[in-house]
Amino acid sequence: MRSSLFRRNHVVDSETQPLLAAIPAVPGPSISQNERDGMANIGVSHDVLVESRDTGRKLPQYIAALAATLGALAAGTMLGWSSPVIFKIKQANSTDYDFPVSESQGDWVSSMVNLGAAAVCFPIGLIMDAIGRKKTMLCLVLPFTIGWLLIIFASNIGMLMAGRFVTGIAGGAFCVTAPAYTSEIAQDSIRGTLGSFFQLMITVGILFAYAVGSYVSVLVFNVLCAIIPIIFGVVFFFMPESPNFLVVKNRPDEARDALIRLRGRNYDVDTELNNLRAKAEESRNNPVSFSSAITKKTALKALLICYSLMLLQQLSGINAVIFNTSDIFAAAGAAIPAAIATIIIGVIQVVATLTSSLVVDKLGRRILLLLSALVMCVCSTALGVFFFLQTVHGADAPIVQQISWLPLLALSLFIIAFSLGFGPIPWMMAGELCTIDIKAFVGSTAGTLNWLLAFTVTSTFNSLNASIGRGQVFWLFAGIMLLGFVFIFFLVPETKGRSEDEVQVLLGAEPRQRVEEKK
Repeated sequence: MRSSLFRRNHVVDSETQPLLAAIPAVPGPSISQNERDGMANIGVSHDVLVESRDTGRKLPQYIAALAATLGALAAGTMLGWSSPVIFKIKQANSTDYDFPVSESQGDWVSSMVNLGAAAVCFPIGLIMDAIGRKKTMLCLVLPFTIGWLLIIFASNIGMLMAGRFVTGIAGGAFCVTAPAYTSEIAQDSIRGTLGSFFQLMITVGILFAYAVGSYVSVLVFNVLCAIIPIIFGVVFFFMPESPNFLVVKNRPDEARDALIRLRGRNYDVDTELNNLRAKAEESRNNPVSFSSAITKKTALKALLICYSLMLLQQLSGINAVIFNTSDIFAAAGAAIPAAIATIIIGVIQVVATLTSSLVVDKLGRRILLLLSALVMCVCSTALGVFFFLQTVHGADAPIVQQISWLPLLALSLFIIAFSLGFGPIPWMMAGELCTIDIKAFVGSTAGTLNWLLAFTVTSTFNSLNASIGRGQVFWLFAGIMLLGFVFIFFLVPETKGRSEDEVQVLLGAEPRQRVEEKK
């Protein structure tokens, strides 16, 4: 495909564009220049109104990406499960399970999903390279279902932990496969938007857990959570496999069919297919060992960026902020129940992530990451100031009461900034910065790093508060975000609207001659 064609400046809003692009081309005479000018004046080009042979349809790609990220919705419910459920089952008069759950046991039940996800991230990369992205995700319905059945019918704390570990395996696997799948099915012009659907559905799942889990019984909530991955399996069964994977596996006819389903019958499938085949043939004719592929200059730079973004995401303090939502609301003097407070935060996350999905292909990844790091740095500094003054002067001190509004404002802005940048973008960067021969490895190992860091930050936050003070901990997070801002500014390239070859050139590769240029 010609990447320049995907960067035309059509003035069409992000909701209208996929619908307009889905209108099929109709036969008839070409329009006049005056008619073209008239369309330009109202902000819609002829290429968008009819299905261009070069740009193709976008709606099937949106549908396929949303179907894939239903798995992320299931993962989100898994992550949000502990907030309403652990609070209930730790109560002395709880009848939800036939066994008691202590404070320390509740912490372990909450964190087992992190260990399960970390354990699966590396092998899932090998599996999806062997059997395909689609089959891998469909197979994940089984461990998800088994995990929820263990949770539903748990008769002791070990069975409950095992259920959480197994659901963590399934959820962690989705965090690797779903971003890889969406990046490979998407055209360059909407790749960022489709990539952000993953984080959006994660936040929707967390909000579902907060809102539903707080107001229904644990049994009913568990059953509802178990149904979601089954719905995913039914819907995703009808989606096409990644064309990239099919070409690599030397199945060009299936790849052509997949491209037609994703781009429409009027799209110039041959150009894109030929470019994919040329890259696959080049890899087969010039085989490179994995060690050589992963040690190339471009691969090492991609590794550095992907791992660093995952590190910065977790060391930003996002989990510390989320887990202390109730304390922050209480410190601000807000008479809001903990359940309502967490739902409010969940809504903020969903709205901000949705906003990110709408603007990521307009503003770009780099600017959103820079904005996110800067705002999170300021907000963490503000939270640190508030808690430091509260520790030194006491909660009832006049200076503390005068800024009682600060935690609420800082918390809300922190969540918004994270959801705009550092929430969705690190997950999609492995799919955008890496070539297909190392994409699965980088995505899986970056996912492993992310989950292990999440477990570490979650399990050490309370002891860190006790040793150096809550205010100082938030200042530590602010300092890390400041370093993140510098790192992004100097080392992270802009991948908005760029093809895989163009991204590799940004990372230092030699420009590659395209198929149509060789003719």
